[in-house]
Amino acid sequence: MREPKRSARMPIQSTALISRGLDSWSSEILDISATGLCATRPPGWTGKVGDTFNVDILVGESLDIHVLARVARIEGDELGFAYSRIPDDKQIPLWNLLGSYADSDEGYSS
Repeated sequence: MREPKRSARMPIQSTALISRGLDSWSSEILDISATGLCATRPPGWTGKVGDTFNVDILVGESLDIHVLARVARIEGDELGFAYSRIPDDKQIPLWNLLGSYADSDEGYSS
């Protein structure tokens, strides 16, 4: 049996601003891939698996990649998000950030 694959996850030290309606949280991004990101669960978090949020991926002082993402998993102090929509003008900055990670897969065991 073949081992399942997922997009390679690039470790990163960055911040995410997660928002929906009047609710917003700041979180540390743990890793990012071509299909989603993993972040720390912020204090006061009220989201659940399946909920959709606006996520601003803040890298350095000048890069803000705004995406729409669905909560794919909540495990302990971590949130896993899957991108639902990446605006056209944010796709190239995201792929540039990911570099070679955007085109590679890694093994995944659930």
